[in-house]
Amino acid sequence: MSLPPLVEPADELTIDEVRRYSRHLIIPEVGMAGQKRLKNAKVLVIGAGGLGSPALLYLAAAGVGTLGIVEFDTVDESNLQRQIIHGQSDVGKSKAQSARESILETNPNTNVVLHEVRLDNDNVFEIFEQYDLIVDGTDNFATRYLVNDAAVLLGKPYVWGSIFRFDGQISVFWAEHGPCYRCLYPEPPPPGMVPSCAEGGVLGVLCASVGAAQVTEAIKLLTGIGDPSLGRLNIYEALDLNWRALKVRKDPNCAICGENPTVTELIDYESFCGALTEEAADAAVGSTISVKQLSEWIKLKDNGEKDFVLIDVREPNEYEINKIPGSVLIPKADFQTGVALEKLPQDKQLVFHCKSGVRSAEVLAIAKGAGFSDAVHVGGGVVAWVDQIDPSQPSY
Repeated sequence: MSLPPLVEPADELTIDEVRRYSRHLIIPEVGMAGQKRLKNAKVLVIGAGGLGSPALLYLAAAGVGTLGIVEFDTVDESNLQRQIIHGQSDVGKSKAQSARESILETNPNTNVVLHEVRLDNDNVFEIFEQYDLIVDGTDNFATRYLVNDAAVLLGKPYVWGSIFRFDGQISVFWAEHGPCYRCLYPEPPPPGMVPSCAEGGVLGVLCASVGAAQVTEAIKLLTGIGDPSLGRLNIYEALDLNWRALKVRKDPNCAICGENPTVTELIDYESFCGALTEEAADAAVGSTISVKQLSEWIKLKDNGEKDFVLIDVREPNEYEINKIPGSVLIPKADFQTGVALEKLPQDKQLVFHCKSGVRSAEVLAIAKGAGFSDAVHVGGGVVAWVDQIDPSQPSY
């Protein structure tokens, strides 16, 4: 459905701005009035990563007057495959500051406001209130639910996007005119069921496709043109070059925007989403060793003073990138199906590890449930191993 423009137009465009935005001005649907609205708009982008990179650059290029960036991380070399707002010389730099430099190089007229904090219950209202529209480029469920709930409680519209491997999703959520994120996803997936991009990977250019689509939705909302994707979930499948749309209806029983809401204030989103299942968290208590402990254990094993089996539960393609010496690969899925349990030795202690410690904790719970009571897992996984023990190996 068409909606009125989200912002009023600015008083005027300068001669330089007319030259810069001339290709917009000659589009009848945008024209001078639409471009003035973009100039007067204040848009907040959450994250200067995979989705935030193209979104920020195209919002700036389009002439959005004020861009806010919520980002607390620093640029890592592994980001550069997809986060095109940063370059090699930015490695180690604040992502927010790196993004601001690229934005101002793209459009020096843009007012860039940095929020170099982790978005949380204590700051989200104060930050959101400063903007007309939110563009959500986050990559975890806890922050997504926080963004949604804060936007609903403040009456703010936001453009949501999600990416994984070769697929992307985009929608517009605005509880005053349609469904919210909770209408689509009332509950987060069980912990460990959906890998993050850091675990599962993402095709770099997919970020551009989805991020650019988010900007298109933002421009439509700000200027009042076209049909924003309220009530539609747009799914992009890169390998088939296929877009399809699913209808999303406002849920009358939605916990926050329904007829009888049960969520009337911000909640504990980390607990709501959970990084680990209860079983994994319980299993890890007293059964977690550090990479430094593991290094000592490996030395003892080499000297014949300790015997254990080190099991890497990542995927084969991850195992090809880096590995802890002496580890054997048995992917997590083999434990979930039970196939791996038949292969495990009964007379040796089992030590599990993955990339960060999440998947190995889940496998630890399975192993303990199968009777391997002395099994342990490695906190921090191979990331911690490379960082603290063997920096000669690549990280990812």
